[in-house]
Amino acid sequence: MARDYMKPKRRLFRRQKQLNRSAAGNGLLFTLMFICGIFMALPLVMIANNALKPLDEIFKYPPAIFVKNPTFENFTDLFVLMNDTWVPFSRYIFNTLIITGFGTVGHVLVASLAAYPLAKHDFPGKKLIFNMIVLSMMFSWTVTQIPNYMIISFLHINNTYLALILPAWQFGMGLYLMKQFMEQIPSSLVESSRLDGASEWKTYWTIIMPNVKPAWLTLAIFQFQQMWGNTGSTFLRSEELKPLQFAIQQITAGGAARAGASAAVSFILAAIPITFFLICQSNILETMTTSGMKE
Repeated sequence: MARDYMKPKRRLFRRQKQLNRSAAGNGLLFTLMFICGIFMALPLVMIANNALKPLDEIFKYPPAIFVKNPTFENFTDLFVLMNDTWVPFSRYIFNTLIITGFGTVGHVLVASLAAYPLAKHDFPGKKLIFNMIVLSMMFSWTVTQIPNYMIISFLHINNTYLALILPAWQFGMGLYLMKQFMEQIPSSLVESSRLDGASEWKTYWTIIMPNVKPAWLTLAIFQFQQMWGNTGSTFLRSEELKPLQFAIQQITAGGAARAGASAAVSFILAAIPITFFLICQSNILETMTTSGMKE
């Protein structure tokens, strides 16, 4: 009787599964995803083509997506233009790499170190601290801009790399993401490492971090993108400390004569984050689709 009772449910489940995997449904889904992918890729394709366009094609109306007469004059003009300034173009790139690298790595480490005790330890005030972190995520960056500037000035680190690097370490979103992923790790793994005599640091580094690798790589992608586009205009006054995003603002302000160099800088600004994303793409997708670990 039990077997007969289960047969209709199995048949119904199979029918539903077959309907969900029909060729027409898959074709429609693929078509919609292909169209959306084309629209999403068009801005990137246009940025790459604009960097190779001569001036007459850049100002052509209506604008063309693809370049007809590709040239590298925009890149040569860019380096000639920036080499004539007080600060060479390579200095802007170096500043951006320093600020972005230390800001991203520091944020991942601080967020994961703070999330570990919140996820795997019990102590008084744990819930209150986490609620304060979630509450801090509701405030816009513009609301905290003045307090951040006052704190940076009090620490006497204005006009230094630290003025941009230290604030990048305290974003609550990274801590929240790491805590949610660390809670999915079975507590038995942590307890087993403690029974084996492992210290808290070793447990964090050898057990926790490898198991939440998709989470901290995703966090690194988001933080890298945010730091890469930072102009530093609020805290940095010295020209030799300013990042690449500030340089593109200077070039754009030069008018139509610098349109080609501006297109080349836009391509450089877009190429680095995209390359970083492609390297970590598989882990990003794993973060989006994971359903968590179970005991």
